[in-house]
Amino acid sequence: MTGPVAVDVALSSPLWRRNCPGVRGLARQAARLALRRAGKTSGLLEGRPVELAVTLADDAFQARLNRRYRGREGATNVLSFAAGQSLSSPAQSPLLLGDVVLAFETALREAEEQEKPLADHLRHLVVHGVLHLLGFDHEKEPQASAMEAFETSILGELGVPDPYRDTMSTKRAPSEGT
Repeated sequence: MTGPVAVDVALSSPLWRRNCPGVRGLARQAARLALRRAGKTSGLLEGRPVELAVTLADDAFQARLNRRYRGREGATNVLSFAAGQSLSSPAQSPLLLGDVVLAFETALREAEEQEKPLADHLRHLVVHGVLHLLGFDHEKEPQASAMEAFETSILGELGVPDPYRDTMSTKRAPSEGT
C-alpha cells in the first residue's frame, strides 16, 4: 500500500470544466486509485508518499509538448513525463512521480467516436498515464495485455465500463503519446 498520495490537477483549458463536470475530482480519484492498486500489486510504492501532477490541457498545448519532447507533430490524447526519480530512493522521501497531460479536443473526439462519456474516457486516460509513470508499457505483448487488463480492473472499481470492449484492442492502445 502506498503512503500519502498528493495529486495536483491543473486546469489549463477551461474546456474541460465546461464539458466535464467535476473534472478535477474525477482525475484525482482515477490517479489515486491507479497509484493505490499499482502500489499494492507491485510493492514498488510500499508505504511511500507519492506526488504527481495531472494537467488538463487543450490540443495546442499538448501538440507543443509532443513536438518538443517526442519530435512528433500534433496532439495525442495523453502524454506521461516521468520525473526521473528512482523508485528505489529512500522510502521516507516523497516519490515525485511525474506529470500526466491530457488534450481536451483529442479526448473529446475519441469519446464521441467510441460512444462513451467524456468523464469515463478522462478517467481511462489518467489511469493509463499514471501506469506509464510506474513503468507499465504496451509496446509489445504480453506487456500490452497485462497493462490493458490492469487498466480495465482499476476502471471497473471506478464504475467505468471496459474501455477495450468493442472499441479497442491491445493492437491500438489508448495512447500513442506516452
